[in-house]
Amino acid sequence: MTTTLIRGGTVVSATGRAAADVLIDGERIQAVLAPDSVLLGTDVAASVDTVIDATGKFVIPGGIDAHTHMELPFGGTEASDTFETGTRAAAWGGTTSIIDFAVQTYGKRIEDGLATWHEKAAGNCAIDYGFHQIVGDVNDDSLAAMRGLVDEGISSFKLFMAYPGVFYSDDAQILKAMQLSRDTGMLTMMHAENGPAIDVLAAQLVEQRKTDPFYHGVARAWEMEEEATHRAIMLAKLTGAPLYVVHVSAKQAVEQIAWARDKGQNVFGETCPQYLYLSLEEQLGAVSEKWGAFEGAKWVCSTPLRSREEGHQNAMWQSLRTNDVQMVSTDHCPFCMKDQKELGLGDFRKIPNGIGSIEHRMDLMYQGVVTGEITLERWVELTSTTPARMFGLYGQKGVIQPGADADVVVYDPNGHTSIGMPVDEAGNPTGRSHHMNMDHSAWEGFEIDGHVDTVVSRGKVVVDGGEYLGAAGDGRFLKRGLSQYLV
Repeated sequence: MTTTLIRGGTVVSATGRAAADVLIDGERIQAVLAPDSVLLGTDVAASVDTVIDATGKFVIPGGIDAHTHMELPFGGTEASDTFETGTRAAAWGGTTSIIDFAVQTYGKRIEDGLATWHEKAAGNCAIDYGFHQIVGDVNDDSLAAMRGLVDEGISSFKLFMAYPGVFYSDDAQILKAMQLSRDTGMLTMMHAENGPAIDVLAAQLVEQRKTDPFYHGVARAWEMEEEATHRAIMLAKLTGAPLYVVHVSAKQAVEQIAWARDKGQNVFGETCPQYLYLSLEEQLGAVSEKWGAFEGAKWVCSTPLRSREEGHQNAMWQSLRTNDVQMVSTDHCPFCMKDQKELGLGDFRKIPNGIGSIEHRMDLMYQGVVTGEITLERWVELTSTTPARMFGLYGQKGVIQPGADADVVVYDPNGHTSIGMPVDEAGNPTGRSHHMNMDHSAWEGFEIDGHVDTVVSRGKVVVDGGEYLGAAGDGRFLKRGLSQYLV
């Protein structure tokens, strides 16, 4: 087996940092050593196959993006990233594991949906991957099938309080699923928005000829997120189920999560980079020569962007500092403007919901370290260690310690990353600074005071020196255990 020494860097964990060298043997971390160590009278650096110089750089556990949607059918199209292109982009950005969502749609069997997602991913992923299970039709057969998911390494499932006619579950269905969650230890993940009320508001706006992308966020008002979050918390309290609220964007929803946690409930939340950096005001002001006001479709996602004037972004950063929100995922669900987002020209309801961020999450969150929003250790905790603990991977993933998978990122704090999409005079893309399968960038113009230099995935160097060295099929399916984060 190949041996590798990452030498001269500062190893950063969720609890501290120290100058140390990391010795990798095959696919696992063998040792974390004092700098320039000698073992059994032998200079370690002289005895390994490869030495990676990390002098002046941070050495961190590979990122875990616990909320992605590769090839997800939505709104008459499907997410533009395949498992191959999406996981390759993830690797470029320092993410070495993802947890995607196998999908059961209304009237279909859970077993068939899971099999389909295994077929999509197998042999195509550049990095390791696992699955949550979307349950779009809670019935007796679905509940019976869900009981077997833990044995398949799938210990979490997602329900939707939004999208009537597509994924929506009513309160009775949620109650039954949460009872199963309580009995099995599976984690209930919840898209918390009041979907039926949102659909009424959206229809009323279109009737008033308010059809631009900006009105997507107006229809999905923060009250709809706060109400649904509270309702999900109360159903979880009634049943005793652990609850994980996905893509939290409204400060009022955070208040509901904090209230439940203060009472000792197993309630958790994630947010996404778009809710930390982007806003409804910027979406309203997004106008281009090519797309006009439809330029704002680039930032249509659900939950939607929130108003900066109302303080949602600052509140989300604060929630990460206080641990009222525990993680940052991407909800990576990319759609191109051409032929996909433009399906909603003239009616924002038909714009496929999603933003592509899988390549940029580690950088965007590191920028929060630079600006003083979070500490260096909290960066690692939010992007790697807590995702591993929350979803039953800790010890194998999310930490640099002997026996763990050798998923390691060498990050240069003195480097620089420019995110953008070069265009010609007509506004047509001429190239891209990202590797996601998209014809635009939601993060165009962002400048990051740091850079992913080297990425090691299970002992293999997959990115180094601006070169991609990985391949489809490098990634393996992760059979996850139950959550290690419950109190």
